[in-house]
Amino acid sequence: MKNVFERIFASMLVIALTSSSLFACYAIVAGKKVTADRSVMFAHSELNGGQRFLNFRVVPRIKHKPGDMIKLYHGGTYPDVSESYSFIWSENFSSRGSDTYINEWGVACASDGTHTIEDSRDELIKRGDIKDGGIGYMLRRQIARRAKTARDGVLIAGELIKRFGYNFSGVTLVIADPNEAWILSMAAGQHWVAQRVPDDEVVVLANVNIIGEVNLEDTDNFLASPDLIEYAVKRGWYDPESNKPFNYKDAYDKPNKGWFETKYGCDARQWRGQCLVTGKYIPLPVKGNLPFSVKANRKITVQDMRDILSDHLEGTEFDKTEAYKLGSPHDLMNSGDGCICSQYNQEVAVFQLRNWLPPEIGCIYWRTTAASCSSVLTPWYLGITETPEIYYKQYDLKENLTVEFHFNPSPGTFDYDPEKAFWIFNTLENLVDLNYKKNIKKVQTVWKDYETKEYAMQSVIEEAALKLLKKDKTLGRKFLTMYSCTLALNAIEIAKKMIKELRTELFGS
Repeated sequence: MKNVFERIFASMLVIALTSSSLFACYAIVAGKKVTADRSVMFAHSELNGGQRFLNFRVVPRIKHKPGDMIKLYHGGTYPDVSESYSFIWSENFSSRGSDTYINEWGVACASDGTHTIEDSRDELIKRGDIKDGGIGYMLRRQIARRAKTARDGVLIAGELIKRFGYNFSGVTLVIADPNEAWILSMAAGQHWVAQRVPDDEVVVLANVNIIGEVNLEDTDNFLASPDLIEYAVKRGWYDPESNKPFNYKDAYDKPNKGWFETKYGCDARQWRGQCLVTGKYIPLPVKGNLPFSVKANRKITVQDMRDILSDHLEGTEFDKTEAYKLGSPHDLMNSGDGCICSQYNQEVAVFQLRNWLPPEIGCIYWRTTAASCSSVLTPWYLGITETPEIYYKQYDLKENLTVEFHFNPSPGTFDYDPEKAFWIFNTLENLVDLNYKKNIKKVQTVWKDYETKEYAMQSVIEEAALKLLKKDKTLGRKFLTMYSCTLALNAIEIAKKMIKELRTELFGS
């Protein structure tokens, strides 16, 4: 009976994960003057439909031979650097825009789809705005491999867009480092703009373009493709005679047409996120665009970030669950309703980036697998040298780094495997959803206690790690690897125990 149940349950999971083509990522970015510890903090929630599997690994520095070439998805190539930086990599197999990175300098990068009104890819190729197949999937990888700062990352992206043209209908990258963060919005083809996140404010990014008025003379806070404004004028998207400042969102954005946008004039999740950050109810309907960034009503912590990314509109007039009485918010609501946490979450990341410590200690990739509300954050220090092979797949590195392998991985990659972290936490999430009101309280109580202990241990662990790094860098990195892996492995064992308990309650032994 147990084996039969395992097969049935695996099928249920696949159906749940493939029943929608949803693409609804989400990010929150806090400047260093608004966080409790003066770190730059960047949180990102990865949401996709379709058949999924996420892997998590460390890629070391790699030396390259003269003449080595980078190969892009559509066949374009360009010369590689002599040595690429190391990075931690969350790989979302077969997805074109869902991998997340942080490199050895603490440059973190992830993306949100933000569509623009630019022409089709075929038309852009025809007129030469996309060359040699264009660039898309590999863009973030090159930032991770080459950038020492977030600003470097923006300029590297601009260089590659100029060389190849961007392939998608529109994407916004968050690129952050321990000193600052940038929001980089790209239209298909040759045009892009980036705005620096104010040190004393918080940016909320849903799947909508958020960069508004652009001052290209202020190069401390804005960077862009050379003809960003001239091109918009040429296309009839901006009238310089209007005496209005150039506004990227008004010119390039392709508006969403969901019920919330139609009724209230803004994106539901951007509105909800800004309400949670400011602690104020933003009156609806919204007149004009929501601001690029907002003032927080408190000093932002890692816990604040994970709480926002776990939100289902609880306590608002838009909560369709009646305090979970009617069922799981994952079943009754979606991103179009303003639900930030979703059953389509594959990962939630919180990057805590601190400039007063060595990057190995100062930069942490806090991470959950599956929906944030039923999972647990564990810290992965930038100094780690590996992730646990038992719960992540350690493919051959050289093969794994190729674009061909990402889109055509080994047979069985997407098969349900009860011993892999991705499936363990997705199984827990699905069991919680079957009786959300009862089960979420039980699970969150366990994870709250676990995370509280992690936060309490942080300063002690970092003090010890700092001493070790100064004495012996290799030993210090081994210590950080052991600590990060131990917390993650312990969390997995706790998740397995809760899975067994919930299955027993729901289905019997």
